[in-house]
Amino acid sequence: MANTLIEAKNLKKYFSTPRGMLHAVDDVSFKIEQGTTMGVVGESGCGKSTLGRTMIHLLESTDGKILFKDRDVTKVNKKELIKLREEMQIIFQDPFSSLNPRMSVRETVIEPLLLAKRYSKAEAGQKAEEIMSTVGLDERLWNAYPHELDGGRRQRIGIARAIALDPSFIVCDEPVSALDVSIQAQVLNLLQDLQEQKNLTYMFITHDLSVVRHISQNICVMYLGQLVETSPSKELFKAPLHPYTKALLSAVPSTDIRHKKQRILLQGELVSPVDPKPGCRFAARCNHACERCHEPQKLEEVSPGHFVSCCRVKELN
Repeated sequence: MANTLIEAKNLKKYFSTPRGMLHAVDDVSFKIEQGTTMGVVGESGCGKSTLGRTMIHLLESTDGKILFKDRDVTKVNKKELIKLREEMQIIFQDPFSSLNPRMSVRETVIEPLLLAKRYSKAEAGQKAEEIMSTVGLDERLWNAYPHELDGGRRQRIGIARAIALDPSFIVCDEPVSALDVSIQAQVLNLLQDLQEQKNLTYMFITHDLSVVRHISQNICVMYLGQLVETSPSKELFKAPLHPYTKALLSAVPSTDIRHKKQRILLQGELVSPVDPKPGCRFAARCNHACERCHEPQKLEEVSPGHFVSCCRVKELN
């Protein structure tokens, strides 16, 4: 049986604004098993990236708990955080802006090895060369600079840097969204190969449902800072239950010309994430909203491993 590597319990991340508190991540709970990939999907601005960055302490949480290897790492001091950084890494969305333009490929990959003070300069250089070869960076590119490379190779540098210290958990923050489709496939295959070789655990953040279906075992659907549905990947695509999830999946292009897909068009205004009222935040755009939707909602298990936050889920499915 798989072991839980990392867990969020009622995690919150709020930002202060002139109009009030922006609820970017609001009462989010989930578990990720060792060696698996959990996809996080939702439209732009729903809090996916903020959630990922909060999990690895690039942003500090407002409330709730983060458990890593059964240890509470919600609040850590500077020394503990440095150690934690070696086990939790991130691959950023933009492979160009995430790299130092004044550092060569080799220097970029060696840097975390030297900062960790585990290796001598010679050992760090040797390990960096092994890592660069592993991610498919040719030797002729090792002394090149980011502006001399295409997007796919830049992202391979980002991946090499992320795996340099042999972490167990990596947040993949839309790592292929800025790449051409053909390059996307190469990078996704590389991530899966590394996962098998090193038993890595991923949180894969994306808005591309075809990508998340390909790479994830479990999927969380976010809407305005909250999880509205979590499920094993196959079940979510086979039997989505939340109205928002159904609308998302209806927008995925289909190659089946014999069966025309019925598109669910959302209408209504987005609820403000600044000091939102209790209740379902999707209700203003939902065709099935009722008075009960204005009451606080919570994720409930409707089938093994399948959780939905909707008071009408049993009536509608």
